[in-house]
Amino acid sequence: MKDAVNKAKSIQETKLPDSPSTGGGRGEAVKQEYTVTVYTENHIGLLNRIAIIFSRRKINIDSLNTSPSEVEGIHRFTIVINEMEDVVRKLVRQIEKQVEVLKAYYNTIDEIVWQELALYKVPTDEIAEKVKVERLLREFGARAVVIRKDYTVFETTGHREETDRLVQVLEPYGLIEFVRSARVAIIKASNGFHEKLKEFEKTDPGLYGDRKSVV
Repeated sequence: MKDAVNKAKSIQETKLPDSPSTGGGRGEAVKQEYTVTVYTENHIGLLNRIAIIFSRRKINIDSLNTSPSEVEGIHRFTIVINEMEDVVRKLVRQIEKQVEVLKAYYNTIDEIVWQELALYKVPTDEIAEKVKVERLLREFGARAVVIRKDYTVFETTGHREETDRLVQVLEPYGLIEFVRSARVAIIKASNGFHEKLKEFEKTDPGLYGDRKSVV
């Protein structure tokens, strides 16, 4: 299994420049926001090892989400950082050296479709008595998910600046709690990981079968 995965990684490294991780805004020695997408096997301890790769380079993780992917048995990490491109490129190559990592990409904000979910807890009497608050919540597309006598919880999705703005709007009305999820993102230029697996299968027909047997 390990030999098969290593063989697949040699293919990945030769094709990295042609991956959807390349795009606009490249080559400038300035920090900007990047979203790193990592496809992995679901093994215990992998998250910790990936986090160590960031910490050793003193790179702060702004957002981290893990979830199943479109391929059964394959998990997807979505990591948001603010760094220079050459640093991110080296970081992605280092992540791909992990045995359980099948492929990693990095993208600028313009190359992805992304959202974050936010929850807001506010006093119910403020909502009931002040029509202005209800109107503001509608403007932000917020919907009530829990309504109790003492508080109401609203949920909305959007970009970070949008969810931050609603925090500012609700603070004068007694905002009790606020929490925001990590980013979820889709790569615009990606055809899905199914296509990448097909490339691996052409080179090593037993790779996917071997991987499934140990997941």
